[in-house]
Amino acid sequence: MSPSPPQQQSPIAWIDGRWGRPAELSVPLTDRGLQLADGLFETVLVEAGRPQRLDEHLQRWRQGAALLAMAEPPDQAWLTPLIEEAIARAGLAHSGSGALRLAWTRGDNHSRGIELPADSSTASPRFWLQLTAITPAFAPCTAIVSRHERRNADSRLSRCKTLAYAQAIQARHEARQAGVDEALLLSTDGSLCCGSTANLLVHRQGRWLTPAVASGCLAGVMRGRALELGLAAEARLEADPQPEDRWLLINSLGCRPLKALNGDAQPHLSASEAEAFWRRLL
Repeated sequence: MSPSPPQQQSPIAWIDGRWGRPAELSVPLTDRGLQLADGLFETVLVEAGRPQRLDEHLQRWRQGAALLAMAEPPDQAWLTPLIEEAIARAGLAHSGSGALRLAWTRGDNHSRGIELPADSSTASPRFWLQLTAITPAFAPCTAIVSRHERRNADSRLSRCKTLAYAQAIQARHEARQAGVDEALLLSTDGSLCCGSTANLLVHRQGRWLTPAVASGCLAGVMRGRALELGLAAEARLEADPQPEDRWLLINSLGCRPLKALNGDAQPHLSASEAEAFWRRLL
């Protein structure tokens, strides 16, 4: 008997006990995540049929929920069978890479407005996931420093990966209008903070440096791994590149060298060098 052909790679999602294509499923109009962006999410790389750095993603998820006074998200024991089934349904069990999105909202708004329920027992948090095949990104890119958007060094929201991504969208739109790939965001303290959807690493004087979380940057999982392994250190970075700097924008789905900033060419790593650095963190 001939072996069954591998399942075609295609997006898959789950919510409220139902599997389907993302366009086939829905979130109720009463959900606070939809109404108010009152929720959190994590984007986890899937490679070789396995979610990568899942423990760190779930830890950040839990910390964000606690910080925002949300119910605790599902634990790993509950999630693991769902994730494994999603990987199989998406055709990623044996090959390919995927972006696994885990979403957690405060649930249905039981009354109009932004007030939280006075009685926590009435909370109805909602979870869903989506898995989409992707190719991790390592190609060199160009960037500007955004003139309009800044990360708030004092806001607890800057420390959480929330559903509220309008600032990142506007920063990326500003970059596209300027004819470049990406925007770097300053902090409200005046220092460089991050990219629109990635952490910033700068190789300077023989070591990798990254802005501190106190700047308002999100504590990215791959950034955290670089710090944990002693491959990077926190430092205040200004928007004035030094001649020998090498810049990277890094997240769980890739690591892109910066080849030009504000129209000025920058020395940079090759795509293969960036990928090699990134894979050391998996």
